[in-house]
Amino acid sequence: MTNLWSHKGAEGMGYAQPAPLLHEDDLPLASGLLRSSLPRWPRLSEPEMVRHYTGLSRKNFGIDTGFYPLGSCTMKHNPRVNEVIAQMPGICDVHPHQPEHHLQGLLSIFHEMQHMLSVCAGMDEVTLQPVAGAQGEFTAVRCIQEYFRHRGEAQRTRIVVPDSAHGTNPASAAMAGFEIVEVPSTTDGRIDLDALEAVLDDTIAAMMITNPNTLGLFETDIAAAAELVHGVGGQMYYDGANFNAIIGRTSPGLMGFDAVHYNLHKTFSQPHGGGGPGSGPIGVKSHLAPFLPGPVVDVRAPRDGEKAVDDGRWYVWREPEHSIGKVQQWHGNAGAVVRCWAFYRRYGRELRTMTEHAVLNANYLRHAIHREAKEAGVDHLFVDGAVTDVAKHEFTLSMLPAKEATGVTAMDIAKGLLDRGYMAPTVYFPLVVPECLMIEPTETEAKSTLDAFAKDFVAVVGADADTLHAAPITTPVRRVDEVYAARNLCVRVPDEEL
Repeated sequence: MTNLWSHKGAEGMGYAQPAPLLHEDDLPLASGLLRSSLPRWPRLSEPEMVRHYTGLSRKNFGIDTGFYPLGSCTMKHNPRVNEVIAQMPGICDVHPHQPEHHLQGLLSIFHEMQHMLSVCAGMDEVTLQPVAGAQGEFTAVRCIQEYFRHRGEAQRTRIVVPDSAHGTNPASAAMAGFEIVEVPSTTDGRIDLDALEAVLDDTIAAMMITNPNTLGLFETDIAAAAELVHGVGGQMYYDGANFNAIIGRTSPGLMGFDAVHYNLHKTFSQPHGGGGPGSGPIGVKSHLAPFLPGPVVDVRAPRDGEKAVDDGRWYVWREPEHSIGKVQQWHGNAGAVVRCWAFYRRYGRELRTMTEHAVLNANYLRHAIHREAKEAGVDHLFVDGAVTDVAKHEFTLSMLPAKEATGVTAMDIAKGLLDRGYMAPTVYFPLVVPECLMIEPTETEAKSTLDAFAKDFVAVVGADADTLHAAPITTPVRRVDEVYAARNLCVRVPDEEL
């Protein structure tokens, strides 16, 4: 057997690799499938390989690295026990085409999640199939669309969204073929009921809104808005992006909503970012349930030869009567569902505590920033994005005064925070707040972390304008043209680092 490692310097390696099999006599393979030369892989020892990937990980910032106050995206600690459970035998090693009797344990988790989510949101039925919040939005809109088609109300071609809505709301509705009707907010950032009533007629299919809204404010007139929409025969859709601010305190069902999507990857800790993995189940009231994408998990009594896994139940797949069809291959993001099930199992009825701590942390940080800014004499450089005494789980700040006074923008502040070792808050969203910074500390951060961030935030706000224009200066990559970078993504590792 010929060893081609020798001329690559294998004698100096810290870990000996077995010699490759390169000749037809060594393997029963067709000659056309055999290599005539070695692949161009780096010849590295195990320590060198570990150091390489550890080095790469240090160039990335995540919730395990530091404070991640990304408003609306809810980046919080993900308990490692969730990962352990998701990797258990019978969960991570099953195939979606296996028969039901092979999947009873996993199906029992799915069924429990469907029930838990329906209870939390005040809905009647849930599907776990969508794998992202935006896909959940689109799925719910399609169910509403088919509901009206089934009723012969084809004239309902318009969907109402407030001007503070998540951008995916109008995008999802437009993808389903609806016309978007935008309504303005009042000066305090909430629904303008008069403006809403003015656009309502029998062409309205639904209103899409989140509560708390994207300013972090609870929509106190939501029940009145639902009554107006229902009064013309329309449906109410709840964007679940901010669901972690109300669980255990109220529910979309109590507010008058007919459909809701859940961001499992935000509310229930499933890790996300960088494009996934996510999970965006939807819940609906009973009149929309026949249109859900299938299959959903149902339960019946076991028959002869069927050994139930718990409480004499046998779990089966069921297709809703007028299903819109599958919106995702297989049965959704099963691993994400299991992780979130583990999170819910640890909290149980104490999910309300999660909500209360998220709201407490947001309001504490908001007031801490204002207090530190007043003491430092820079409180004139920013204002609250909404005029209210109490926010919910997140809040907005407008850096417009700083821009007008010193030329420092919200983006400059965000870049300056990178030099302080923080992930920047969300910038320029929602669009109704000029020079917006959107901050969400989540319930998993300690008071000491919030105090430190408040001090550093104020220090950045009061920093020299030229310094902030050049920020960040301590990161591996300096400030870039973000539009160009997003459209011309390059993730290649430089040759000198290989």
